[in-house]
Amino acid sequence: MTITTDAKVKLIVGLREIWPVAAAAFVVALVAQLIGAHTLDLGPAAIVFFPMVWGLLIGAGISFQRIKRVSLDFQRIANAFVGIAVLFLVARLAFNIGPNIPTLLQAGPALLLQEVGHLLGTVALALPLAVLLRMGKATIGATFSLDREPAFAMVSEKYGPDSDQYRGVLAMYVFGTLFGAIYITLLTSLVASANIFDPLALAMGAGVGSGSMMAASTASIIGAYPGQEESILAIAAVSNLITTVLGVYVGIYIALPLADRFYTFLTRRQKVAAVAASAVSAETEESNRVFREQVNESAAPVYIRPWVSIPIMAIVGIGTASVFAGGVNVNIVGGYAVLIALLLLGQFLAKVSRKISAIVWVTTIGALVSSPYSPIAAPLVVLVTSIDFLSIGCVALTFAGLSLGKDLALLKTVGWKIIPVGLVAITASFVFSAVIAEFALGFW
Repeated sequence: MTITTDAKVKLIVGLREIWPVAAAAFVVALVAQLIGAHTLDLGPAAIVFFPMVWGLLIGAGISFQRIKRVSLDFQRIANAFVGIAVLFLVARLAFNIGPNIPTLLQAGPALLLQEVGHLLGTVALALPLAVLLRMGKATIGATFSLDREPAFAMVSEKYGPDSDQYRGVLAMYVFGTLFGAIYITLLTSLVASANIFDPLALAMGAGVGSGSMMAASTASIIGAYPGQEESILAIAAVSNLITTVLGVYVGIYIALPLADRFYTFLTRRQKVAAVAASAVSAETEESNRVFREQVNESAAPVYIRPWVSIPIMAIVGIGTASVFAGGVNVNIVGGYAVLIALLLLGQFLAKVSRKISAIVWVTTIGALVSSPYSPIAAPLVVLVTSIDFLSIGCVALTFAGLSLGKDLALLKTVGWKIIPVGLVAITASFVFSAVIAEFALGFW
């Protein structure tokens, strides 16, 4: 049963509309896990295609194909599941944060200060370029952070999974997955060969929030400074951990609002020019009309009640994680039970507080109950960490792929522009961080 509350929102209160989408995502995610990870060796670098990439590509293929078209309602429901899937992703991440709180507290000032480069460098350089290329509001999602999977949750929470900002995150994620590792390998090799930076500063710069990019960048640093391999690996790992941990909080409260305001400031003249333009050719006007119709047709979001969507998402997630683990495991089921409880509590507190989002509640509570200071941390960590983090990412991107067909017109507006913007974003994150770390190491 479907209840339409207004022109923009549908409440799905029955399973008849939901189960085909959940079943499709379940099958696609299982296939993606069975395909597994594959590495493309490119000599000095390599690109790793994780199951989540296959989930995104297969889902997108189903959504884009025209042999037997999937309905807009199907795609909207898949889109609604993305928001829940990324909350599961963040909840799982919280159980990596908690046990490492002592490590974060012991990290030196240099490690903390250099995070400014990771979290704000992209806004300083990549965002103006994206504005110059007229990427629209996708600019905000594509350039506020390189913090990979958690970025989906941040943008989805603030703008919604139907927003241009969300499509910017998705475009940057695809670019980073396909080209990020090889590009940062070449960039790091070039910077290291200049012999300007301390190798530990370069190691801090390698922690961009992506495991594959960190590994690729660290390999290049070790190649240039083989005698400091252990120190480089340790610093890069902690830097990446801090980027991931702080990325959620700084992304929500600093980087994302800053990117939004900076974008508004830089585009103020574009808006004035658009209003002042009085004469538009008939051909251009017709093209704009068709585009607006396509956007409006796919814009109406779907809302699924949390106590319906969360258990369904858990079922899909348990199946996917079980394939990765090689069989159904009691710990995986128990881990998802913990995540369900955490998400429901986070949703309730967000509704009560109104000013604090669910993602903040979920991250904070999850980190606290899994920290060494919590009396219940040990059993909870054992249960939740039995769930492979990448398996949840596979489910999230599978749902995202199944919803992409309705966004084809909007994705075309980003197109090739994500390539130069992505290159600048990665460069800014690495170089800004290394520069700040170099100065910080000089003081401490």
